[in-house]
Amino acid sequence: MSRKTGIVKDKRYLQHSAGFAHPESPERLAAIYEMLDNPIMSWKFTEIETREATYEEIATIHSPSYVDYIASTAGKDSVMLDPDTATSPETYHIAKLAVGGVCNAINSVMTGDVDNAFAFVRPPGHHADRDAAAGFCIFNNVAIGAMHAILKHNLKRVLIVDWDLHHGNGTQHIFYKDQRVLYFSTHQYPYYPGTGSVEEIGQGEGEGYTVNVPLRGGAGDNAFIKIFRRILEPVALKFNPELVLVSAGFDIYHQDPLGSMRVTPDGFAALMRILLNIADSCCQGRLVAVLEGGYHVQGLTKSVKAVLEEMLDETHYSEAKLSASEQNTDDETNRLISQVANKIHPFWKLG
Repeated sequence: MSRKTGIVKDKRYLQHSAGFAHPESPERLAAIYEMLDNPIMSWKFTEIETREATYEEIATIHSPSYVDYIASTAGKDSVMLDPDTATSPETYHIAKLAVGGVCNAINSVMTGDVDNAFAFVRPPGHHADRDAAAGFCIFNNVAIGAMHAILKHNLKRVLIVDWDLHHGNGTQHIFYKDQRVLYFSTHQYPYYPGTGSVEEIGQGEGEGYTVNVPLRGGAGDNAFIKIFRRILEPVALKFNPELVLVSAGFDIYHQDPLGSMRVTPDGFAALMRILLNIADSCCQGRLVAVLEGGYHVQGLTKSVKAVLEEMLDETHYSEAKLSASEQNTDDETNRLISQVANKIHPFWKLG
């Protein structure tokens, strides 16, 4: 049965510039848009309108002083927000447009206009904290989206899965004491931004609602599939989310210049299938993916295409193939799974 997949795309997202020769370049989205505009692909998707998020929506996550600071950069040539993150004259408006696109995608999924959606926006978001930009990120698109789902659609449980190469320290920190949002992350470790150890599991009411799986470089499809199946899937099914959000970073691609993971387009399809299965079991398939990293432009485009075909249910990564991948993992992956399972055992009893 085919699915109705919505996409958020807007040429204005190309206007944000992080600076000359910066890895987070407009070319990344331009290549994805070219693939989506191809006559073979273009008819398959439902386009979701974009809009600028309101000040109030952004301020559900970011401090008013920080939002005002970013607003003050509008029209200025370039403002360095941190060593990796700069604005261009258009950045404030484009960052609001990114957040608004994500919120609209969530609305479309929640109202049933589409089954699932992918927001192809920039700048990315998962490093942005309440009052700081970081790691190419201005506003935390996924975090604001999760809060939008909670406030506008009265959701009590939102799952955020972050498979970006880099740990989403902003997202983790924002929801660290909040049990309405379960944050799950796989990431290269130790690596930028330095957070995301197994020990970080949330605080107070949010204890147990942060799950980190810190990987050494070199992990490939099989390791990721097994981690998603053995840790994420059982925890997610117990949490029973009403919406699944994905911080979809494609910098774990095997030729990405910023990392040393070994995931292929086929591996990305498998990860999306596991997430779609969770969404089908818990929340009528409601899933929204949001673009984060991914700096090998050709690999990014191929991987995105594989993920979208899975979301449309044109391809359907089989149970047999997922199981076969799980059997084929090394001792290091198995040790890490045991370590994470032991750490979260007081909150989530696995297997």
